[in-house]
Amino acid sequence: MTFPISVTLPFDNVALPEEYGTLDAVCEIGQALEQAGFSTGTVTDHPIPSSRWLDAGGHYAQDPFVMLSLLAGATTRLRLQTNVLVLPYRNPFITARSVATLDAYSNGRVTLSIGAGYLKAEYKALGVDFDARNALMDEYICAMKLAWTGEDFTFEGTGYTALGNRMRPAPVQQPNPPLLIGGNSRMAIRRAVELADGWNPFFAPAAVTSTARTASISEEEDIDAALAYLHSHCEKVGREVPPKLYLSGTTIVKHGYDPQEVVDQIGAFRRKGAVGVGIGISAQSRTEWCDLARNFGDNVLTKLD
Repeated sequence: MTFPISVTLPFDNVALPEEYGTLDAVCEIGQALEQAGFSTGTVTDHPIPSSRWLDAGGHYAQDPFVMLSLLAGATTRLRLQTNVLVLPYRNPFITARSVATLDAYSNGRVTLSIGAGYLKAEYKALGVDFDARNALMDEYICAMKLAWTGEDFTFEGTGYTALGNRMRPAPVQQPNPPLLIGGNSRMAIRRAVELADGWNPFFAPAAVTSTARTASISEEEDIDAALAYLHSHCEKVGREVPPKLYLSGTTIVKHGYDPQEVVDQIGAFRRKGAVGVGIGISAQSRTEWCDLARNFGDNVLTKLD
């Protein structure tokens, strides 16, 4: 099997609705990704971002579970990933239900990458306490894991209580779909070690991560330092097998890119221990986007094993 490469899906590009804002676009792009050999399609999560953030370089986002459900219907093998879902925005049992339904109907293709988020105005619009977001993250992860058992459970949460509730069908992937923690901070690393299957940082310089308000990871030395902290925390809490490393945002593929340069970059990430990396594709039309995906498949994916 080819080394897993995920790609950020272009459906958030609201400036080109005729190219990316249709069901035909979802079908064509999903099928192109499968044909090219990509492992995963990923979507983001910003239900109601502030205009100030958008105008300063932020981006729109479609509903993640709607988009991944459409993608599931258009494909047969492609994994369906949030990257990232802002977990505190929603009641954890609503999220657990969406994940389990999608996993059941896609025959176990969901990967859930989650984060605490950083947009104070979006939190305010959704009526969620921004300052409580990290405590809610940890709480919600525990609540979802109980719901995913498919058995009766009780749970006392922040403003909600389960007193003998049950959710079926449970996810196909047990005990839960791969659960990744997004974010570059030490808090995200600790959360990945303590509660998740993997760590999903965003590989980008400070000029980019400043918009996302997270720590910069842009050099191999940054990865080394972060992984040293991850392994140190594993030792501290007694976790023998560390969470897997999935790097997002490693490169943007556009016209004129150098395939060998990308192959070499991915090789360097693999030597650091990455078990998967994510890329983006930049194109002004759906045809160009799909052509670049197929070109990447022919000239990069075929050189990875």
